[in-house]
Amino acid sequence: MGAERLRVGSDGVTRCWWCGDDPFYMQYHDDEWGHPVTADVRLFEKLCLEGFQSGLSWLTILRKRENFRAAFAGFDIAKVAAFDDCDVQRLLGDAGIVRHRGKIASTINNAGRALVLCDEFGSIYDYVSQYRPARTTRLTVDSEVPPTCPESIAMSKDLKRRGWSFVGPTTMYAFMQAMGLVNDHIEGCERSA
Repeated sequence: MGAERLRVGSDGVTRCWWCGDDPFYMQYHDDEWGHPVTADVRLFEKLCLEGFQSGLSWLTILRKRENFRAAFAGFDIAKVAAFDDCDVQRLLGDAGIVRHRGKIASTINNAGRALVLCDEFGSIYDYVSQYRPARTTRLTVDSEVPPTCPESIAMSKDLKRRGWSFVGPTTMYAFMQAMGLVNDHIEGCERSA
């Protein structure tokens, strides 16, 4: 651990180690990861893609993200909630996405659950904001990046109670990082401020 948790890219920018030199990862790291997201469609997309990522590399999902957007109607929540068995078969035949029946069914199910959540809380953002972690300190090069936090565990438990799937505590923590509810850029990374 330590300084190897930071990496200076070929462009001279100091970043968190995990994005390496891959252009998809560097762009994602610099322009998205840890940046606040409030729009329901983008939050729903992030929730779905984190679920699809489960057991896979995030880079695999990033490389297929545009295909996912096309396959899932731009992650329009109402449209995805209306998907039927024909849509499931279409998605299972789409080589541009991860063709996992359980994850596809989960995305459709979760769209319906998201509509209910929005009716109750006003927006997905208003719901997830209640789970903002209390931690305010930045991760140092000697800090372990946590896989979960008490708030991601609580959100996971509540979403499961509401009928959501593929929303385990680690997946919810990754979602919280992705949508800016937490900022886990390592201190010294040019995006940590």
